[in-house]
Amino acid sequence: MLTLFFSKITSAQKIDFSFQDSNLSIEQRAKILVSQMTLEEKLSQLLNTAPAIERLEVSSYDWWNEASHGVARNGKATIFPQGIAIGASFDPSLANRVGTAISTEARAKYIISQKMGNHSRYAGLTFWSPNINIFRDPRWGRGQETYGEDPYLMAKMGISFVKGLQGEDPTYLKTAACAKHFAVHSGPEELRHHFNANPSQQDLYETYLPVFQALVEEVKVEGVMSAYNAVYGDAASGSKFLLQKTLREAWNFDGYVVSDCGAINDIYKGHKTASTREEAAAIALMAGVNLNCGGTYNYLKKALEEGLIKEKLVDQRLIQLFKTRFRLGMFDKNATNNPYTAIGPEHIHSEKHIQLAREAAQKSIVLLKNKNNILPLPKDIKVPYVTGPFANSSDVLMGNYYGVSPNLVTVLEGIADAVSLGTSLNYRSGALPFQKNLNPLNYAPVVVGMSDATICVAGISADMEGEEVDAIASNSKGDRVNLKLPQNQIDYIKTMIEKKKDKPLILVIASGSAVSLEGIEEGCDAILQMWYPGEQGGNAVADILFGDVSPSGHLPITFPKNVAQLPAFDDYSMKERTYKYMTQEPMFPFGFGLTYSKIEFSELKLTSDVLRKKDNLEVSVLIKNTGNYDIEEVVQLYISPNKNEENLPLTSLKSFERISINKGESKNISFTLKPDDLKVVNEKGKKVWRKGLYTITVGNSSPSELSIKLGASKPISKEIQLK
Repeated sequence: MLTLFFSKITSAQKIDFSFQDSNLSIEQRAKILVSQMTLEEKLSQLLNTAPAIERLEVSSYDWWNEASHGVARNGKATIFPQGIAIGASFDPSLANRVGTAISTEARAKYIISQKMGNHSRYAGLTFWSPNINIFRDPRWGRGQETYGEDPYLMAKMGISFVKGLQGEDPTYLKTAACAKHFAVHSGPEELRHHFNANPSQQDLYETYLPVFQALVEEVKVEGVMSAYNAVYGDAASGSKFLLQKTLREAWNFDGYVVSDCGAINDIYKGHKTASTREEAAAIALMAGVNLNCGGTYNYLKKALEEGLIKEKLVDQRLIQLFKTRFRLGMFDKNATNNPYTAIGPEHIHSEKHIQLAREAAQKSIVLLKNKNNILPLPKDIKVPYVTGPFANSSDVLMGNYYGVSPNLVTVLEGIADAVSLGTSLNYRSGALPFQKNLNPLNYAPVVVGMSDATICVAGISADMEGEEVDAIASNSKGDRVNLKLPQNQIDYIKTMIEKKKDKPLILVIASGSAVSLEGIEEGCDAILQMWYPGEQGGNAVADILFGDVSPSGHLPITFPKNVAQLPAFDDYSMKERTYKYMTQEPMFPFGFGLTYSKIEFSELKLTSDVLRKKDNLEVSVLIKNTGNYDIEEVVQLYISPNKNEENLPLTSLKSFERISINKGESKNISFTLKPDDLKVVNEKGKKVWRKGLYTITVGNSSPSELSIKLGASKPISKEIQLK
């Protein structure tokens, strides 16, 4: 026994613990640590559930964590609005503050979990967020996680969010963000495990890759998650084109690549480009996947024995993987150098973060219609009526990938807290979310005619749209078959329209995607799109309804009239998709959103109307608030080719700025467009300077006659010539 004791001491003395010295470079430390691992230990660390290596003082760690709009699946945390709602704010600084709040709560929770010895899934610091796939088709159930359909908007919001998650310390990561799902991935969910996306080179480099490139090059996102689907015949998790040539070589990515969960097994089982699981594991490792979410890398040892890979490659992938854990400060002998180790529990679901969640929801809500300026309602309204299947629902606040909050505020609760104590507030749900009422005696529609105003909260929920494994009420594995509300909700709204007489009906829509309102929009006096607004959603909706805050959200996606306007879901061509390529008139256009005031655009000035390749373009415009409310507004700049011969976008968002402007106030807003901003992607996928005439348009929606018809301000435009 004594001999064994001394044997252990001798063994321990041989270990080089200099990898715990934070004065060494990250690369050095990772190499020193990995060099001392046995083969079995190395292979075990390539799985998302990595076991402890006690002799090296490496604790167990699960890489799988989620934080798209709050620390998710890990107990108490602030629930912010869903990603699509943050996109609707058109406010990168807000996205940054939300990301910062999330990472602060994450660090505080991690410190507590470590002290408890809780190293379980969702208790770590490597967050597989944000989802930056383009929301190219509104049927995709996971589009709610994204910031919208436009690459420029998505990049601006994603960059700011990642900065908030990762912090700004030059040495340490606050948390590690991960851009997913790389690449060309946006449904259908039902096909994702075996589908092959074959986009044109123009669509690939104009639409599908720019946001990933921006997050890698501009903010050094620490992780990238490979997608389930194949691209050009190779599974995304086994694509050397994506993971080596593009990500590592072209963009100089220096983080880790993780497979989507089970995606490496899809190389064998779904795409059938590997004959065995050993071969699938080898293909992924050789392509560049550092970490397997799943279990297929358990077959790497056999792949080594069969000569499919070499241990040297295992070392390379593992060193890169451990660099992330070192950047998070996990192996520092002296933790005092890390500024994030002192974050306390008082930050978890703090009052500051609760108020931020409310602000974020306020800024994301989109006013789609306001007939005769029926909104805002007076707080001393005598008989308001709240109804609808989601009026008192807390589930509809959360979307998917959410945390747990003790402070969920439904729309009914928000309204009850906002109106005068003398108000006779009435509530009936009136309709189930997606099933017919069994009892034919439904008094709820009758109350509409006896009320001064009716607020109906309808829509869909994350039970109806989301990931294939989560949306339990979807009949298409998480995706939507059409864009309409459930028929029973449509029937209920139509009944209320019949019963309301001359009293106003305000429709509040909950969803993470576009909802077609054909047949019911005409009968509603006002329409609010609240998305999945987070824990403070009810208060934020009430703030808008009763005028404490003017609505300022704008649509980050196009709302088509119906599903017939969409191309086939599995067609990854961008033709007729999104505002950039859609030639049909939608129900509501991209960028659209009303306020309680009115602004006018004038005095559009360009530094030159003729530009050459090296010239910047300075654009200025005068904006005046001619209405009666102090507001926030989103000023948007678009460029459109006058002659389109190369399948170019019909128009493209090139800049935007969210401003506050008081009633009667005028402001001069300036934009700078660099030469690269004016280049286009040609049919060969090359970004080029294309000579010709273009139109610069500044407004508060994407440029169209429909926008003006729906109430957007008249935009202002000028031609420029690129020479």
